[in-house]
Amino acid sequence: MGLKINRRILMAAGAAVLAYGMAEPAAAQAPANLRFSAVFSEQDIRAGMMKQFGEELKAQGFNLQPYYGGTLFKQGTELVAMQRGNLEMGNIAPQDISNQVPEWSIVTSAYLFRDADHLKRVFASDVGKQLKQMASDKLGIHILGPTYFGARHVGLKPNKKINKPEDLAGIKLRMPGGDAWQFLGQSLGANPTPMAYAEVYTGLQTGAIDGQDNPLPNVQNMKFYEVMSQIALTSHLVGFDVLAVSNKVWNAMSPEKQAAFQAAADKAIEWSTQEHLKQEAQLATFFKEKGLDVYTPDLKAFREFAQKKYLASDLAKSWPAGMVDKINAM
Repeated sequence: MGLKINRRILMAAGAAVLAYGMAEPAAAQAPANLRFSAVFSEQDIRAGMMKQFGEELKAQGFNLQPYYGGTLFKQGTELVAMQRGNLEMGNIAPQDISNQVPEWSIVTSAYLFRDADHLKRVFASDVGKQLKQMASDKLGIHILGPTYFGARHVGLKPNKKINKPEDLAGIKLRMPGGDAWQFLGQSLGANPTPMAYAEVYTGLQTGAIDGQDNPLPNVQNMKFYEVMSQIALTSHLVGFDVLAVSNKVWNAMSPEKQAAFQAAADKAIEWSTQEHLKQEAQLATFFKEKGLDVYTPDLKAFREFAQKKYLASDLAKSWPAGMVDKINAM
């Protein structure tokens, strides 16, 4: 009897082991869902970037679930959602990072980066590694890279011509919420007014704001040109966000998987950057054809005004010593 019981136990145990062994690979192959939130629309070039990225990630066992237009989390709340474990990936504005890591306000300052290539080189350098490490240590996110979306310019509804910062005095210029964004508006000479991205069109239409600052592709995507009279090509900020994944997701990957994940991100980001550069080159003509006055103001006056404002501000006190010089030297 004892032998029979032992045999039954052994057979049952063997069956359990066999069932576990068969079930484990199936469970391991189940895709890990990565919720991604961004404020940009589904028509944005960066949505195409994320589509490409998502396709690449399938081979690594991930299922990217993108949410655009701030439908999952509102602009400026994505970072906190990632920190709370409610979001795996986000397109995060550096201004939002600087709210928690003041040192990051250096990359939100006007006239720091010269162009998209300069931005890319800085983030690939030791300076970039230092910035990424701060974000990892203090925020719990891993930055995959900067997602360029064009140089920011001032677009206005009033017909008043803008040549120098003094010409923007009293102009209600929409800026996203947050100290870094508001200070950027001040550094241009304007009266910064916080407003959600999705409300800008109506704000221009009704006169709640006089203008907005965005890269030309955004102006086209959101049809802001329909309620503006002019665009002053101030090029005051190389517009970028950062594509980030939570440390919880990143640290769970093997080094090989991390390398493949990073390579997929690099490939998608580079495609997006090149598409933005192409579009920017074409859009000045497009807006002129739509009846807007598109012109270049006194950039030297704007640059000197902005840099003087920043260097005299409390923001500059938190900047890592020597970092501005290192960025300028690249």
